[in-house]
Amino acid sequence: MAKHENIVVGLDIGTTKTCVIVGVVSTDGKVKIIGVGSAPSKGLKKGVVVDIEETVESIKKAVEEAERMADVRIHSVYVGIAGGHIQGHSGHGVILIKGNEVSRADIEHVTDAAQASVQVPMDREILHVIHRGFVVDGQAGIRDPLGLSGGRLEVDIHVVTGAVTSAQNIVKSLERAGLAMMRMVLQPLASSEATLTMEEKELGVVLVDIGGGTTDVAIFMEGGVRHTAVFAIGGSNFTKDIAIGLHTPLDEAERIKIKYGAAWSDLVEATEVIEVQSMGGRPTRILSRHVLADIMEPRAEEIFNLVAREIDQVGQDRVASGVVITGGGVCMPGIVDVAEKVLGLPARSGNPHDVIGLIDMVSSPIYSTGVGLILYPVRNAGNQEIQRTRKRTTLGQIRHMMKSWVKEFF
Repeated sequence: MAKHENIVVGLDIGTTKTCVIVGVVSTDGKVKIIGVGSAPSKGLKKGVVVDIEETVESIKKAVEEAERMADVRIHSVYVGIAGGHIQGHSGHGVILIKGNEVSRADIEHVTDAAQASVQVPMDREILHVIHRGFVVDGQAGIRDPLGLSGGRLEVDIHVVTGAVTSAQNIVKSLERAGLAMMRMVLQPLASSEATLTMEEKELGVVLVDIGGGTTDVAIFMEGGVRHTAVFAIGGSNFTKDIAIGLHTPLDEAERIKIKYGAAWSDLVEATEVIEVQSMGGRPTRILSRHVLADIMEPRAEEIFNLVAREIDQVGQDRVASGVVITGGGVCMPGIVDVAEKVLGLPARSGNPHDVIGLIDMVSSPIYSTGVGLILYPVRNAGNQEIQRTRKRTTLGQIRHMMKSWVKEFF
């Protein structure tokens, strides 16, 4: 196989599919996609591993496909994490500045103080500690206080935690697939790197990533993350609703959703009809496509009503850029229209950007997390993190690794 320096690999283990993206990072920070692999995923439910063997098999198939296309051997990956177990917490820290100038040590100490203000149960692990903003001697709105003069330093942080067992099962799946984990990244944070612009993050924007088993939300303001949430509702819920409402098998419901589904009934012509397979070998039926849209629209509205509750926590007037929807769910016609109707904000679909190479293969929103997992370390840690020695991660190391990841600056 060919040798490439600065190879970085993103692994998106989803409820319905596993996706592997292989990229090469140039010296100027540009990412070239050289390989893509995907495989059906049957080992997860609502974003959480429930069958190790199925998950391992899915990872292996996706990795093998990506290796063949990229002509490289994959040893380590950046992997996404989601699921209903993900929680966000706020913290605040205050310290007196040593000397009269903010040092790197001062920033670390105030971050530690803020982190200590967040009570994290023993069965949960910290995935990310994100700085919302610093205050120096009462002066707010500071992103990086390093080198500023002052006597008192404060920081507001957003802490993302996940269940220890869920993280361990992801690591165990990677180990059995012969892979080492470079880093575990919250999926909406990864997706944001591939779909949002810096201007949107500055003005305020809501990222909604609708996957197969979960819907992930990240709210950005003034260039950084201010709020995150994960709902255990996704594309599979639409499929189940269709199966129940049309009295048809799940496989047929998935086919109908992909081929004829619409999240907004106003988009469907009154004369449109669909053919539906019946249960138990009964004859197929011809139904109005409006019936299908009437089943799907309430579920779409439910998702965005949940999103609206999260937006209310920060204030709708603080997300002037509106909503960006990505993930497989955005492929449903009408989903953007429902978002605008429910949220009262402008909305658009989010496709991966800012990469070169196999652009056509990864331009769909279903690859947003995979592409973002490559862009995340490049933009937030630089090439040194990509080039670190690749060592297989053991379950005993996961707690130490996660604790070493919490110094993140946005």
